[in-house]
Amino acid sequence: MMQEIKTFELKKAIVFLLLTVLSYHVTAGNWNVPSDKKGKNCNFKFDQGTIKEGELIYTKNCASCHGNPSKGNVLKSLNPIPPDLAMDGTQQLTDGELLYILNTGRGLMPSFKDVLPESDRWKVISYIRSFNKNYVQVLSNTDPSKSDKVKISMVYNESTNQVRVQVVAKEQNANIPLKDAEVLLFAKRYFGKLPIEKGIKTDANGQASFVYPKDLPGNKLGEVELLVKVNDEVYGEVESSSKFKIAVPTDKPALTQQRAIWGVLAKAPIWIISLYLFGVLSFVIFLSFLAKNLFEFWKKGQE
Repeated sequence: MMQEIKTFELKKAIVFLLLTVLSYHVTAGNWNVPSDKKGKNCNFKFDQGTIKEGELIYTKNCASCHGNPSKGNVLKSLNPIPPDLAMDGTQQLTDGELLYILNTGRGLMPSFKDVLPESDRWKVISYIRSFNKNYVQVLSNTDPSKSDKVKISMVYNESTNQVRVQVVAKEQNANIPLKDAEVLLFAKRYFGKLPIEKGIKTDANGQASFVYPKDLPGNKLGEVELLVKVNDEVYGEVESSSKFKIAVPTDKPALTQQRAIWGVLAKAPIWIISLYLFGVLSFVIFLSFLAKNLFEFWKKGQE
């Protein structure tokens, strides 16, 4: 009787595990794209030029996991398995959903929002859509020429430790605050951009405030360069940067001034230089030894 109970419990555990795994694979494909992102469209027309550029960007950033669209050569060792982007599961998504997936990332898939400009992300989508003969593009109302009218200002409030971003569009008659524009704030670092909080929507006055981390190191003067990226439905994507003396003063030599593997020869680590010279010297000795033996072999042949 006890043996039957144990067997029954084991079967229950196995069924539960299988259902958990199945549930994971089902929900893995559900990105839960916000409704306001689904309808977003590109502001330039997809053509052979954008498809060709998109293919180059795709090959560099996406092909290692997703393979070549329509070829079925995705990286199957990953869990969940990346989809073939030429298949219906991807092609049935809206352009806005595809952009959201590229922007957000999840699990092993990184976010490309801070890696690729929005125009490059759209070119990747242009390439993906080239495998759908029934695809009809819907253009956005965004006018890229209007991005020049957007002016971004940043102010640091020491009492609240906040960076306030103001976004306005300088039209002919007045300065129009951009409401509900997405604002991202970054601190520039040696090897990229450090996000300061998550993206924030501007209020009715075109403002968004970010809490600045007090322990963020800067240069020896305490300066840090802040980068603002604004994305608006009408005016497109705009960037601006400014320096502020609000970071922790850090008197350390720049990474490129120290001996490091990413430095030039003058700054390369001693062990790398030594290893390189040892390899060259060993190769020269080997060639000399080989030439000596060949010469002696030839000499004996003459005798």
